[in-house]
Amino acid sequence: MNKLPLVIINSPTATGKTKLAMDLALAFGGEIISADSLQVYRFLDIGTAKPTIEERNKVKHHLIDIVYPDEEFNAAVFTEQAHKIIENMAKSHKPVFIAGGTGLYIRALLKGIIETPKVDENIRNFYRCLRDSQGKEYLYNLLQQRDKEAALRINSNDSVRVIRALEVLEQTGESIVDIQKRQAFRDNNYHTCKFGLKIDREELKKRIAERSDKMIASGLLDEVRWLLARGYGEDLKPMQSLGYKQMTDFLSGKNDWEKTVHLIKRETWLYAKRQMTWFAADKEISWYSSEQSDEINKSVGSFLKAAERGDEKCNIA
Repeated sequence: MNKLPLVIINSPTATGKTKLAMDLALAFGGEIISADSLQVYRFLDIGTAKPTIEERNKVKHHLIDIVYPDEEFNAAVFTEQAHKIIENMAKSHKPVFIAGGTGLYIRALLKGIIETPKVDENIRNFYRCLRDSQGKEYLYNLLQQRDKEAALRINSNDSVRVIRALEVLEQTGESIVDIQKRQAFRDNNYHTCKFGLKIDREELKKRIAERSDKMIASGLLDEVRWLLARGYGEDLKPMQSLGYKQMTDFLSGKNDWEKTVHLIKRETWLYAKRQMTWFAADKEISWYSSEQSDEINKSVGSFLKAAERGDEKCNIA
């Protein structure tokens, strides 16, 4: 049985993944699966840079606006739902384009969820108490000291993943990153052609600042106010994400406006740097500038034609 072809666009935030995925899906008659851990949430629109309603009307997008902010969503749920969508699209012979910056979701889809030790509630409760008494920053600094590579890949505000990395290290004596790497060679049901958009670091930093300003001007603060008024508390995972946490802290009086804007831009830049580290480790990704759209189109066309013939190689132009 031939493996199903997937075209995957993954690169850091603010590099133009959405536009590239849209252009390719329109050119080849495909649909897009979002591999973004925040765009799945309803009501989180401005701060997650979701494709607009107009864009979604032009090209069908999957796994956007599918759960409420207080519902659980993770890599396992993403993988299960994405598999079903891909199978249905294959039946209708529609090309599948996966676009998003959540590298963990893409890896889980292709390689499965990594097998880590069963949760030891004593260890977990210890680190939870440490977080509650000393704060998230203290916990993240602890991870940086003990497992630098894992810390590079995890958002400092994502205490759930920070605690899991510390748990795995304590239980196995091994970094969760090394376990992930070892399990990265599993067979999967897909053959892939991966693209990334490369951009000068200073230009990316500038884009992030400009996009942050645009989100703020578009009403990010009011969006956060509305979410809090609806009962979606600041402790929820999506409310701890970029932009939302900083606005929540502003509303609670923790920071003034100038510091809030600064923190949004700084934390987004740090997140982009972690994404760059993650994607740089994937040697299957072919990197192009946004001006090389013709070359990308040619490569995608060759890949999809080869897939029809049963050729599982991604022939990059």
